Amino acid sequence: MTRDRALTLLRRFGPLAAIVILFAAAFASGLAGHISLEQLRERGGELQAFAHERPLLCVAIYLAIYIGSVAVSLPGALILSLTGGFLFGPIGGGFAAVTGASAGSTVIYLVFRTAFGDILRRKPGAFLARVEEGFKGDAFNYLLTLRLIPAFPLLIVNVAAGLMNIPIRTFVLASVLGMIPSSFVYAGIGAGLGHIFAQGGPVTLETLFSPRIYLPIIGMGVLAFLPPLWRHWRKGRGAAPPPKPLDEK
Repeated sequence: MTRDRALTLLRRFGPLAAIVILFAAAFASGLAGHISLEQLRERGGELQAFAHERPLLCVAIYLAIYIGSVAVSLPGALILSLTGGFLFGPIGGGFAAVTGASAGSTVIYLVFRTAFGDILRRKPGAFLARVEEGFKGDAFNYLLTLRLIPAFPLLIVNVAAGLMNIPIRTFVLASVLGMIPSSFVYAGIGAGLGHIFAQGGPVTLETLFSPRIYLPIIGMGVLAFLPPLWRHWRKGRGAAPPPKPLDEK
């Protein structure tokens, strides 16, 4: 193998290999287990005191953890969004959560776009190529919808966007706008966790969320489908054949 070939492979697959190694190391060290509501309850007072004394440093550490967790696909993005509200309040926590989730998602998007995107798109008749063609004209609204509905996992959306070669500007803008509603909702809930922790008893994600939380977010995702559906309907109307004259048999 020539040196140029080795460098090309390193640039293409090196970031992916680094993410896989960091993912394995995070689970082997037990780091993933520390991203939980119970850990936040146990260390909540200490973390809030640190955030009050060193706010900028705390935000920097929080963003590094959030970006790294999303980049290596650790579970717990929702817990981190709640933690942002718990530490920085509903507004500051919402902005911090949007920043961390968007930046971490962009890392995954770029890694898979570089590693596999060209290979799969060159494959004749590849499924992803057909999907890419189908959404090429409206990638922004498609991505925005996936971001607005938090039922779609971050990892799947990020990987699919990278493989489909969606423009990075479209990816970042749709990701930021689509993550704003849920991030601020979660941060708002996280800002009230101190009161919930003080009451004692077990705290789970099921006790924090209700249809009042999810239904508005899902509704926003449905609304995001309306612009492409409207354009599709208008296009179909414009492509319809003209009516025949009345005297034509």
